[in-house]
Amino acid sequence: MALIPYDDTDSAAFAATRELPRSGLDRWRHAVQQHLRPRTGTTVLDLGAGTGAWAAAFTEWFGARVLGVEPAEAMRSRATHRPLLAGDAVALPLRDSVADAAWLSTMVHHIPDLDAAARELRRVLRPGAPVLIRSPFPGRHQRITLFRWFPEAVRVLETYPDLARVRAAFATAGFTVSTVEPVAQTTAASLAEFAERLDRRAHTPLQLISDEEYADGLARLRAAAAGASGPVVDHLDLLVLR
Repeated sequence: MALIPYDDTDSAAFAATRELPRSGLDRWRHAVQQHLRPRTGTTVLDLGAGTGAWAAAFTEWFGARVLGVEPAEAMRSRATHRPLLAGDAVALPLRDSVADAAWLSTMVHHIPDLDAAARELRRVLRPGAPVLIRSPFPGRHQRITLFRWFPEAVRVLETYPDLARVRAAFATAGFTVSTVEPVAQTTAASLAEFAERLDRRAHTPLQLISDEEYADGLARLRAAAAGASGPVVDHLDLLVLR
């Protein structure tokens, strides 16, 4: 079950604060390229495409044809990327063997049935095509800034499917793990900028902690930002299955 619905308010907050500058994603571009190995005509499924930021990046970086699928109408309405189709992971609005890769960014915890989703991805992917999952996973949050200042949000993260659960679900559909690796990204130019841009409505773990816990974390973050220097660099995992 989706943990937050991404209504109009949530989606506006997401578009305003969660879309990272391309300059901060150089290592993601490199990591994806190593596993996707795009060529002219490569078709990528962006599942849970949100406001289309990653679809636009893949188009720009690799010249790929990106098919976006996003269940939330409020997210789709803010995207300029096309095509961006209504649909979800357990009932993809795509024909068989249409894509050369699938990209799932910070959305695997919203999938209601991982086993069914894995079967659907197997159906729409061509043989040997990779599934690339960008996500925070339980027990692997130590280099993600959000959880440093909001440690209570870790208990929300612990409800997400862990690596073992995701691997098991995809194994039932015939996928095996190719690799799992942390990838760095520059989330903000400074901790002060991170604090200024932070919007609780755009982050599932922050929505699901108490108001008091959120206020305490925000106070810690703002106090630390006053004396911090340098960019905010986070590490999320890239799980690749084939």
